[in-house]
Amino acid sequence: MGLFLLIQDASEIKEKIQNAPSNAYEIGVAIGTYLPFVVIVLIAYAFYYYSKKRKNR
Repeated sequence: MGLFLLIQDASEIKEKIQNAPSNAYEIGVAIGTYLPFVVIVLIAYAFYYYSKKRKNR
């Protein structure tokens, strides 16, 4: 189920952008689409950084 939450339907995103009332809405959809992945990458990097720092002690 977790994997299902990570996969987003591209056709829904394209439909939202086509029916967007303004350019600001399009920007919001783009940010909302990529933000979860950016957050996951930042969390993974933080774990890597702190694990590497702890290993060097």
